Amino acid sequence: MGTHGWPSQHRGGRVSALARQRHAALQRAALWLGSLYLVALALIALWPTPVDRIANRQIVRILIKLHDHGVPNWFSYALIEFSANIVLFLPVGMLGVILLGSARWWVAILIGFGASCLIELSQLVFLPSRYATFVDVLANTLGAAVGAALALVVLSTITARSSTSSQPTAGPS
Repeated sequence: MGTHGWPSQHRGGRVSALARQRHAALQRAALWLGSLYLVALALIALWPTPVDRIANRQIVRILIKLHDHGVPNWFSYALIEFSANIVLFLPVGMLGVILLGSARWWVAILIGFGASCLIELSQLVFLPSRYATFVDVLANTLGAAVGAALALVVLSTITARSSTSSQPTAGPS
């Protein structure tokens, strides 16, 4: 990747037209998806009551049945909630890397941490039925970090493909 997040190519670090087109299309898609994601995240994070309130009893029942059938007790509601928070923030890291460039991957993680702190503070101050926890900040930040890592893998794959497809093929000898 180049310094601005553009894929760099073998010949003098120049960017091929195909790589530029792919990156621009990816960034446009990321802007649209990011806008939709932010609306969904705001609804989930700032809903007046816990969003899992309706499914809580069903999840607990399923967990009890799973535990009765040998699933270890560490597979708990807390683990499911922690994992859901990780998944919820994967897009923060992924979209952050795509929009900011791979050189600034760490900014995507900081944005995830900052957004999570802001959400938890908002829940603490404005939403008495919600629970603000440090564990949520940890899970959300971890989700942003995993998302950033996934985006780096995706971008390097796209770069590798555009690099090999832009190289001339050998003709018959």
